[in-house]
Amino acid sequence: MKIVVDENIPMAERCFGRIGEAVEVVKLPGRHLESGQVLDADALIVRSITKVNEALLAGSKVRFVGTATIGVDHIDQRYLAEHNIAFTSAPGCNARSVVEYVIAALLELESIRDFSMEGKSIGIIGLGNVGSRLRAQCEALGLRVLACDPPLQEQGVAGLVSPDEAWQADIVTLHVPYTQEGRHSTHHLADEKRLRDMVQGAVLVNTARGPVVDNMALSRVLDERYDLSVVLDVWEGEPFVNIELVSQVDIATPHIAGYSYDGKVRGTWMIYQALCRHLGQDVLLQETDLIDPTLNLLLDVQGEQIATPTTARDIVMRVYDIREDDIGLRTSLRLPREKRALGFDALRKNYRVRREFSTVRLRGREYLQTVLPPLEFNRLKALGLQLEP
Repeated sequence: MKIVVDENIPMAERCFGRIGEAVEVVKLPGRHLESGQVLDADALIVRSITKVNEALLAGSKVRFVGTATIGVDHIDQRYLAEHNIAFTSAPGCNARSVVEYVIAALLELESIRDFSMEGKSIGIIGLGNVGSRLRAQCEALGLRVLACDPPLQEQGVAGLVSPDEAWQADIVTLHVPYTQEGRHSTHHLADEKRLRDMVQGAVLVNTARGPVVDNMALSRVLDERYDLSVVLDVWEGEPFVNIELVSQVDIATPHIAGYSYDGKVRGTWMIYQALCRHLGQDVLLQETDLIDPTLNLLLDVQGEQIATPTTARDIVMRVYDIREDDIGLRTSLRLPREKRALGFDALRKNYRVRREFSTVRLRGREYLQTVLPPLEFNRLKALGLQLEP
């Protein structure tokens, strides 16, 4: 059996190489995958950068397609169904990672803009795996959550607000799937009117898909609305990025919000499970089997010779410093024009190990309780790090 896997999917050989006997795992660049490379493959495992459709699969032996991602807008599911090709995604695999990215971004904005999360409202648009987790996290942090999901509201789900209400929040963060058809199309959901009508001093965060925000309209609005703060992790036309827009936003990153080590490993494991079920094989590996114990993180904030922390951000930066991703993208855009797309992909391919907050042990609980203001210590607790004596 031959399994073609995107070269940037972690633990691919360890997982898929143990499914049955005589398994060949072939790792290839996902963005440039061609039909000839999958003709004799039995299974195809991809990420969001690979368009899986008739052009790629026609005439191939592929009977199983898995994407190690939450989003599925790159998959022609109708074609797969019509040709009896099994399909699975990895819903929720990197939801924690995206939530932590959003919180890290908001904490960073507190240090670089005239902005504070305290007492603010946040409009969360899209209540799927990411949005629902973010809702719980923001409530724990004391933000007033305005949750918005029109399809769920139509199904009778309570506690949701209209899009008009959500867009009038102090912070608006987008977590919708990308769709171009139907009543709930999300193409340019953030159009020029929505952007211009945001409240004074508002914050916009997009970690969904690039075209959910009209990038050209956003650039025009930012030419006039200097009061707005913007965090973009996704871009129209990736891997090409609008350089002017990058220069206008506060935080710009190369589609890595969901790139925690734990999230990527979880995504691989979820596809591995699904392929085992498809083939009638036993699941021999658990998610914990795939985590490298040498990557476990212990921070001794009192014992290490570092500056005394004064905010939760000071601690979060030790786990995930979002500034590194922002600097990385801006630096890559200094490359010659013909090399910028390669630079964007290289940042993602060579992404550093980033652990999720819940996996991090933080030693010095009593010390932190002494040196941090109550608001900041409570924030730290709400973020889920393992606080130890």
